[in-house]
Formats: sequence, C-alpha cells, structure tokens
Amino acid sequence: MTNGKILGIGGIFTLLFAGYLFWPAQAESQTNVAEIGDKVEVVMYKQATCMCCSKWAVHMETAEFEVKEVVPEDLYALKQEAGITQELASCHTAKVGGYVVEGHVPLEDVQRLLAEKPDAVGITAPGMPLGSPGMEVAGRQADKYDVLLIHNDGTTSVWASH
Repeated sequence: MTNGKILGIGGIFTLLFAGYLFWPAQAESQTNVAEIGDKVEVVMYKQATCMCCSKWAVHMETAEFEVKEVVPEDLYALKQEAGITQELASCHTAKVGGYVVEGHVPLEDVQRLLAEKPDAVGITAPGMPLGSPGMEVAGRQADKYDVLLIHNDGTTSVWASH
C-alpha cells in the first residue's frame, strides 16, 4: 500500500487531470485490468484522515490487489463525476479494472465484479456498514447490508448480501 504524500500544485493537477481522463467507466476499459507485477491495481480516493479506508485497503491486499491511496482535492466532486450519488456514497471511492468500487465492499464482491465483467458503472456498499471490511468493531456483531451493482443508467440492483 502506498500512503498519500504531500504533492505540489503541479502534482495535484496531474493527478486530477489523469483521473478526469480515465475515471469514467467505459465498456472498453472494463476488459483491461491494470496489473502491477502479479497484483491488480486499485486506486482508492479518500480523505487524508480516514483510517477505516486504509483498513479496507489492507483487506484488499490480502489477495491479488495492490492499493494506491490518493487524497484528492475534492473527493465529493470526484464521486459525482464517477456517478456516485449521495444515496450510494461511502467514505472512499476506488477504481479497479474500469469500475468504481464505492465504500467498504468485501474482497469477494470485487473479485466477482472483475470475473463477471457486467456492463455497469461498478458496485457500492452505501454508508459505512458496521462489520464490513475496514469497519469491524471488536465485540460488536456485524450489520446486515447489501452491496449494490450500479447500472449505467444510475439504477441499482443487489449484487451481494452480507
């Protein structure tokens, strides 16, 4: 995992411009999964102080994923550009294989997304469900929650239930 570093204005502009060029989930890009050696690259956009996001990154890195943490200047604008509405939002937004993965989505749901390659924007675990990856609390039973598939028209359907 790469922790966010302080970037100058030029570095931030470069990150934002690159994100603008490559952020939209295009069907063509969904067939290409960026790999770093034998790992699949996940770029996670988060607030600098959010530690549950970093815990989700560790969860993802227990498998075939390499997570790069990025602290954008305006996370909420980035979410909006990615098609994440307030109802679908969580604390962090990730990109993997041309898809958006919003929030504390379990590893197996991301693996299934990349294997099945639906024609969709991505998946989300709206809010911050207690007990979801990165949101575990000792001595507290996990909440039941759904991971939703975000269709290209903005509608959703249940992808998985936990």
